[in-house]
Amino acid sequence: MVDFFLELDPLVQTLIASLFTWGMTALGAAIVFTTRTVNQKFMDAMLGFAGGVMIAASFWSLLSPALEIGAGGSSAPAWLPAAIGFMLGGIFLSSLDKILPHLHPNAPMHEAEGIQPKKRKRSTLLVLAITMHNIPEGLAVGVAFGAVASGSSQASLAGAIALAIGMGVQNLPEGMAVSMPLRRDGYSRRKSFLYGQFSGMVEPVAAVIGVLLVTLVEPIMPYALSFAAGAMIFVVTEEVIPGSQEEGNKDLASMSLMIGFTIMMILDVALG
Repeated sequence: MVDFFLELDPLVQTLIASLFTWGMTALGAAIVFTTRTVNQKFMDAMLGFAGGVMIAASFWSLLSPALEIGAGGSSAPAWLPAAIGFMLGGIFLSSLDKILPHLHPNAPMHEAEGIQPKKRKRSTLLVLAITMHNIPEGLAVGVAFGAVASGSSQASLAGAIALAIGMGVQNLPEGMAVSMPLRRDGYSRRKSFLYGQFSGMVEPVAAVIGVLLVTLVEPIMPYALSFAAGAMIFVVTEEVIPGSQEEGNKDLASMSLMIGFTIMMILDVALG
């Protein structure tokens, strides 16, 4: 099975990996079929864990390779492409945050962000919030596999697979973060699940865009890697960490973040 995956076209590998991350989002959303509520401490721990995975992935799988590629790319400083891409990633997500109408889980409707339409649905706003977070995650998976396909010595297929596994694991609480609030609001289990898993559909799309950009325009590779890293760090600091601590479980969320970071670091270094 492993050998079969290794022989596949990079685009197909990327699609399979991103479908896995989408499937993990659906798995998290599927918890509505077993319960109506989830312990708040458990949710905060899962969100903290997700934040740790994303921070570790941003450096070990994206920024570090971007810096190494930049060092051998041109006469410009090695840090320049990584710095530019990283900041552009944050600026992109910040702009999207101001434009795209969305509502963070557990927030009241009057705290909805972005440009608000006249008719607003809580379900749609919740899905858009998590969808916005999934864009950089899908992009990260795509550019990681694209770097391997381009023959970069700083990238490895095992490292790209480790990144996909890490993104998939941290997608579990994201699926729950949409489906569970909707279930508490009175939506049926089926609708809550469908809305929850729908938020992960953007990942295969973003991943395919990422792998195509990197393989077709190889010089942008360090920019693309660091762009995905910057976008993910913005998501972690703007939403994931604050969301994991707003109910008072700060120590639990912080330790869970460290555990997530450690596991993702081990995965990336051991497999990469």
